[in-house]
Amino acid sequence: MRVLQSFPEGRATTNPYLLQLSRSLCPPAEVLGFTWRRALLARYDVFHVHWPEILLQGRTPGRALARRILFRLFLARLRLRRTAVVRTVHNVRSHESTSSRDQQLLRRIDQRTTLWIRLNPFTPVPPGALECTILHGDYRDWYSTQVPGTPVPGRLLYFGLIRPYKGVDALIEAFHHLGTGTADMSRLNAIPAAAPSLRIVGSPQSSEAGQRLKLAAAGDPRIEVLLRHASDAELADAIGAAELVVLPYTEMHNSGAALLALSLDRPVLIPKNTVSTALADEVGHDWVLTYDGPLSAPVLAEACARTRRPFSTLSPDLSQRQWTLGAVDHLEAYGRAIGAVRSHAPGN
Repeated sequence: MRVLQSFPEGRATTNPYLLQLSRSLCPPAEVLGFTWRRALLARYDVFHVHWPEILLQGRTPGRALARRILFRLFLARLRLRRTAVVRTVHNVRSHESTSSRDQQLLRRIDQRTTLWIRLNPFTPVPPGALECTILHGDYRDWYSTQVPGTPVPGRLLYFGLIRPYKGVDALIEAFHHLGTGTADMSRLNAIPAAAPSLRIVGSPQSSEAGQRLKLAAAGDPRIEVLLRHASDAELADAIGAAELVVLPYTEMHNSGAALLALSLDRPVLIPKNTVSTALADEVGHDWVLTYDGPLSAPVLAEACARTRRPFSTLSPDLSQRQWTLGAVDHLEAYGRAIGAVRSHAPGN
């Protein structure tokens, strides 16, 4: 079985989730990294697409136009060769801004999708569509050669891409009031603790967004901001040094960052909803802390206090997130998609 993935090979910034997926499938599958030449000319049985909107992005208007032309040719090739298309739905909706023309092209790839993969059972897919749920894998093997940082009492951490829906501005605002008398610090004072500090590590969506974040953090010496892509070693150091990882997303559905923190045995604080509650039930409520409503200093104080109490387990339970399990499920999904396409071929 030959599988063309929708992401290229060999880039330092490629999401480790995607790289782990590719490696876990080989063998028995042969996995091809994406190039337009391969997409249009190579032989493959399945096209597995993640974030299809990325295929239409270009750094200049001319490149974006070229991508649209190539995308149309690719759609025609998928149709003529009756290639199975498998789509992993990472988000309920795209967080990229797309034109109406691009949205039309994306609807066409949706129409060509043979099977939809959900990363949790709560993700909506088209009614009547062929689908399956394959849980997002962990990062324990990926980071097994990295040395985590030494825990720093009181250290809070946000890491990952910095976009408006990630809620980093709200985290900075809430942290400004932590320990200043505005928050209810009695919860913290009941347990010996050092003064709180906050690290923000990640690449902003734009230089303007980065400047706004620096201005928001200015004047509070307890906040350290590193606004760029961080290496695996840097992330392991930052996560290991954190007492608590805070991910205040305004739209919380699937979070690779949460699973990365848990893979390095660090508790996370995330908004409460159906998905985050299910994650806490799965891995342990000591490790996944949730909150209702907007993020605030009292919410941070309570979460910090909870992380200083004895945990019921030494590590979060990520047994359902092993890549050996995910690989088997993906191969089965590919087989189902190929079978569905062949069953609808002319003459069958």
